[in-house]
Amino acid sequence: MLEKKKIGFIGAGMMAEAIARCLLNSGVSRDAISASDIDEGRRDLFRKELGVAATADNKSVAKSADIIILAVKPFVIFEVLSEISEVLRPQQLVISIAAGVTTRSIESKLPSGVPVIRVMPNTPALIGEGASGLAPGKYAGPANMETALQIFGALGKAVQVTEDKLDAVTGLSGSGPAYVYMFIESLAEGGIRMGLPRDSAFLLAAQTVLGAARMVLETGDHPAELKARVMTPGGTTIAGVSTLEKCGFRSACIEAVTSATLRSVELGKSKD
Repeated sequence: MLEKKKIGFIGAGMMAEAIARCLLNSGVSRDAISASDIDEGRRDLFRKELGVAATADNKSVAKSADIIILAVKPFVIFEVLSEISEVLRPQQLVISIAAGVTTRSIESKLPSGVPVIRVMPNTPALIGEGASGLAPGKYAGPANMETALQIFGALGKAVQVTEDKLDAVTGLSGSGPAYVYMFIESLAEGGIRMGLPRDSAFLLAAQTVLGAARMVLETGDHPAELKARVMTPGGTTIAGVSTLEKCGFRSACIEAVTSATLRSVELGKSKD
């Protein structure tokens, strides 16, 4: 489906670069991708490293693309929308990764009928292991969503949610990498405390998290079931798990996602 589409990035930052690289790796032609950015260095990177057209002219990119990906900071998105709105038409698709900016507020700046999809990706998308939540706006139909899921599926895993659930996506997968980094750091420091060399401890901790995550994704089994398989009665793992429970590990994770979600709600209200 994407092979026949022209994709334009408004904003050529790191996330736009990650999306573009994954699209190219999935078989999208370099001629089908273009980007605009005010930063000459970012334009040069897109031209020289990715081999795609890059310009400072947002309007020309928006006019020529079938799919426009808004990859700009939230505080400039309405300025950008005002600039490109006159060249947009309902046959195009607008995808926004601007955090906290609702589809309703984007649609209000565009001609009636232009489909908008809002996406919350996360930073592991930079290495093709992202987790993204996608929510359609008023005019986005199933075909539009299929296109967006194909794009963000190239960056890892992508799921469709209703827009009122995107704050929870932010609290879980958007902020989640920071929680996981803390867990890896803590696991490694436990190993160091018990005498492991620092480099070995961090390698073992990171690989353990990676392997466990892949077990969940590839087996489809519930994490509780996989956990039970590791816990020999009276063994080492149940001793460790019992300590985590005593220290409130499970409730701390739940509260972290809850707090980040509520903060996302607050920030979204300030932008709407």
